[in-house]
Amino acid sequence: MKKLYFLSNYRNFFKNAWAARCYSNSTKNNVNEMENIRNIGILAHIDAGKTTTTERMLFYSGTIRSMGEVHHGNTVTDYMEQERQRGITITSAAVTIPWRGGQINLIDTPGHIDFTMEVEQSLAVLDGAVIVLDGSAGVEAQTLTVWRQAIGYRVPRILYLNKMDRNDAFVEACVNSVTEKLQATPLLLHHTVRHEGRLIGLIDLINLEEIIWTQGRGQKFTRRKLTEKDDGHKWEAAVTDHRQLVDTLSSIDDEIAETIINNESLELSARDIDNAVRRSTIKMKAFPILCGSSYKNIGVQTLMDGVMSYLPSPLEGHELYKCFGEELAGRAFKVIHDDQRGVLTFVRLYSGEMKKAQKIYNLGQDRSEQTGALYVALADEYRPVESVAAGNIAVVGSLKATMTGDLVTSTQAAANRARGRLATLLRLPGRAEELMLPSARQRLQALDSEPEPEELAEILLGIGTTVPEPVFLCSIEPPSAMHQAALETALEQLQREDPSLRVNADDESGQIVLAGMGELHLEIIKERIIREYKIDVELGPLQIAYREALVSSGKNTLTVDRKIGGARQQLKVTMSARTVKGVAQDKILRLDKTVESASNLAHLHPRQLQAVRQGVAAALLHGPKLGCPVVDVQVTLHWFESGRGTSDSVVTASVAQCLRKVFEEADSILLEPVMSLEVVCPETHSQRVLADLSRRRVEVQHIQLRQHNKVIECIAPLSEVVGYSSTLRSLSSGLATFSMQFHSHRQMAPQHEQLAVKNVTGF
Repeated sequence: MKKLYFLSNYRNFFKNAWAARCYSNSTKNNVNEMENIRNIGILAHIDAGKTTTTERMLFYSGTIRSMGEVHHGNTVTDYMEQERQRGITITSAAVTIPWRGGQINLIDTPGHIDFTMEVEQSLAVLDGAVIVLDGSAGVEAQTLTVWRQAIGYRVPRILYLNKMDRNDAFVEACVNSVTEKLQATPLLLHHTVRHEGRLIGLIDLINLEEIIWTQGRGQKFTRRKLTEKDDGHKWEAAVTDHRQLVDTLSSIDDEIAETIINNESLELSARDIDNAVRRSTIKMKAFPILCGSSYKNIGVQTLMDGVMSYLPSPLEGHELYKCFGEELAGRAFKVIHDDQRGVLTFVRLYSGEMKKAQKIYNLGQDRSEQTGALYVALADEYRPVESVAAGNIAVVGSLKATMTGDLVTSTQAAANRARGRLATLLRLPGRAEELMLPSARQRLQALDSEPEPEELAEILLGIGTTVPEPVFLCSIEPPSAMHQAALETALEQLQREDPSLRVNADDESGQIVLAGMGELHLEIIKERIIREYKIDVELGPLQIAYREALVSSGKNTLTVDRKIGGARQQLKVTMSARTVKGVAQDKILRLDKTVESASNLAHLHPRQLQAVRQGVAAALLHGPKLGCPVVDVQVTLHWFESGRGTSDSVVTASVAQCLRKVFEEADSILLEPVMSLEVVCPETHSQRVLADLSRRRVEVQHIQLRQHNKVIECIAPLSEVVGYSSTLRSLSSGLATFSMQFHSHRQMAPQHEQLAVKNVTGF
């Protein structure tokens, strides 16, 4: 017993000593320390092996003493009860891993499409990423999604071919899928070594070495130089691939091309090749591919070496934040509620340092806040520290207003100086495009004119994360009225943690309505409320998140003249609406520019205009056909008269009522969400699966062979694939899998629209 107690204390001492060393507030060696830091995320399709890879990294770095397994429910990063029960990652987790005299700050992200918001939040603060591929499947549906997200945030990537121990895993097929599907230039750095059909090691194609893992838990491995005499065919194949690697690098890297020309030879040192791979990766001209099998404990150490060698340090990424100089700059990317510590906000620091109980200024919300305790995280363990230096991830307590995506600095004066420097930088040609983030790009597309550098700087520094549109709705009910307030508090906290969860109150029924990214998403929310908040809630039946669009235009005038609470309320408003595809949020309401209307609307008070906007927003939430949100519509205000003392709430209600009559006059159609669906099934069961899909209004786009499986890519209406997992299991004897993600909203055929209305309303 005493021995176990000693080992436990020794382990805690080691962790705390490491934290003190990595997060010390000494600035003398800060630049040297930042050169040896890597802030990375692990991204992949579901079940590619992200969490298993992270667990091995923690073990081989000495951070943990024993390896957990996903199927045993004892991994470090899958710490939530739902994650351990289901064997999937639901929420991103941050860990710090010491390696080769530096440190890797790693974020393990979910692979399921329902939790893609977690990936989006993490990508916004990463310097680099590891894309994990299943060696037997190559690039899969969710791989494409995370790849596109990473391109948007300009995150350099390396690819890791996992599960190479499987008999159906092929390096060449995976490399081809990277070239064809991702439209990327691969740099193959490894080949596999097999003995009697079993994976035992890798061939390093840069150093022409054979790396063999010995028996045990993968901690011991040997390196041996390949020679023509001893290795024959293996050596020839490695030399061929080595020359192919050098040839690819010489076509995309000027420095190595110049070295080859000067030396008049393709023979290069391993250092020269390593440097060229690093330059190509950071510039995102090419992407290294490493191999291994995390579950079999092969290739994880070489992957960590690759992270340190090829992915950028904090000094080489995120040009946008260099305008802060030495002053504090950090972006919040995750908010959680801890039972003991309260609200915890994860902040990636780009410059300066954050101290315990420091005052900070939030650029996005234009307000100051007082921080509380300061921690560094190892998944769900939090160690208190006095300060956290630039390049690291801080966990900050007691922030009440800071949300995901908000940028924070020390003072408002520091924010103004940073905006000024950024505006100066944006005047240089091409710099705006280099610094653009996806959410800022969406905002700029909505503007009518080209913004000035000062306005553009404000947008770039103030904008948060893009939140995807929900596809499912359901009501949520507490067990009794006495739990109503507790439920509202729980939902408020969960919504702050997960911006993709929408919570609204239905005005007609008085019910609370949840909107989420999928069936699993809403089911997890229910389980969390029951487990963490001890409220035995019930979810109503799932409903599809339809949209409505106007068929034609309409115009209506509403006159109000009544006494409410002893005060006379007088109002006359004339409004019209028409369909405008892709109208920006801030362009939905426009004022009539004709002479008569312009002279009338010139007297509109800003407070009244704000009330009109609120009325428009309220009307757009409920369309005339099914009460679904109305999209692609532009509203015009033609006339506005109000009597003295008319309240803003009456203006808002009257505008909403007027617009509802306009929408009824214009009539509407339903738009249904359609999904990109990918089904992987054995060839023996493919005919039954295809026959079932044809009955579901599915458009099959592509069918390809992957070893002994058929991969069916198609577009399917969401209403047709609700509960599809159980059907697919029975059709394929449990051998098929599928993944899907939101594609777009499409108009429905009249007969399908009638069926949807009947399903929702009951008649």
